[in-house]
Amino acid sequence: MLSPDTTPRVTVLGAGIVGICTALSLAERGVPVRVIDRGPPGQATSFGNAGVISPWSIIPQAVPGIWRQIPGLMLGRYRPLAVRPAAWPRMVPWGLRFLRNATEQKLRQSCDAMQILCGPSIDLYRRHLAGTGHAGLVVDSCYVHAFRNSSRADLSALDYALRVEKGAACEVIDGPAVTRLEPALGSQFNAAIVIHNQARALSPGKLSEVLAEKATGLGVEFISDSITAVERATPGWRIVCDGETYHASQVVLALGAWSLDILRPLGIQVPLMAERGYHIECPTPGVTLTNSIMDMDAKVVASSMQDGVRVAGQAEFGDPSAPPSPRRKPHLERLAQAMMPQLNVADARLWVGARPSLPDSLPMLGPVADQPGLFLNFGHSHYGLMMAPKSGELLADTLVGRMPNVDLSTYAVDRFEVAS
Repeated sequence: MLSPDTTPRVTVLGAGIVGICTALSLAERGVPVRVIDRGPPGQATSFGNAGVISPWSIIPQAVPGIWRQIPGLMLGRYRPLAVRPAAWPRMVPWGLRFLRNATEQKLRQSCDAMQILCGPSIDLYRRHLAGTGHAGLVVDSCYVHAFRNSSRADLSALDYALRVEKGAACEVIDGPAVTRLEPALGSQFNAAIVIHNQARALSPGKLSEVLAEKATGLGVEFISDSITAVERATPGWRIVCDGETYHASQVVLALGAWSLDILRPLGIQVPLMAERGYHIECPTPGVTLTNSIMDMDAKVVASSMQDGVRVAGQAEFGDPSAPPSPRRKPHLERLAQAMMPQLNVADARLWVGARPSLPDSLPMLGPVADQPGLFLNFGHSHYGLMMAPKSGELLADTLVGRMPNVDLSTYAVDRFEVAS
């Protein structure tokens, strides 16, 4: 292990999938790099996602008319949205910013920026996995958006029309065709939109482990330590951890929902909220899915993985370190069995993690103008698995002086006013 006084050119803070992909891309460019995080690589928020790798997940959360849906999302039958009481003082100004992004013009701008990051996701993962012996962790599939009300399966709706405009292969199928495509689904789904040419990870946690191992083979050092502060030094930066203090000439902040704790003492404020997501995983499911399925009413995604069937979703704004809500597990079990009546949930396991969410669904990506040597790569919201490899490539190119053919100001920290 390098001693704390050894100074690699770049230190990446955060070993989630975004930090891993950033470190791997830097190592491929010959940059000495270390990664610091309190836990093992990819086993926190990155572990628990739905596994969808979708070049066409390019629609932000803020869409025109979303304000009308909020009461039903919080109080209706499926209740996919919740706000913990302590989060409301920050939730209100964040929510107002979110609603200001819910215009067609803003939607189209965010959609363009999201396509840059999501579009190459499948190809980049397969390139990263080449030579690892684990290429089978990413498999081809469709992304099936299933509806109980068939009138909602409408390719002329703005969100689907944008995907089609940009080249997505989408088709509408009726209820019997939904059942033929995925026999495990219940007959209540009367239509679906099938988005073709997608992929899914059979184990997001294992995918992270494999890519971290590849990065290690290229010289990346992973250090387990809890980061408490990042401070200016002469030269470069000082990273203060519980165990040691480390130095680096350049720092990449990729701590997801915990990034605010590092930025505030530096005088940098961003409108970042921790949006806690849950999943249950059923190790003896009794059913199998061929594709990733989103229940468009309940806002949950089901997928077969190496360890069973995972049903993931829900959005709960609150402290990222708070314990899980006791109501979530039985609620997710009911939603899962409503999707798949034969699903065995008797031994379902609950997981909770914290998505780092910004009001426009775009990450903070790139240098901080008035903090030389400090770079950001966090805030990927629901799209971290899709956006991670391209985010890592763009940031690595920036750090080695290869100006990417992308306007990074779209993702800059100063695109927002000072957060309330």
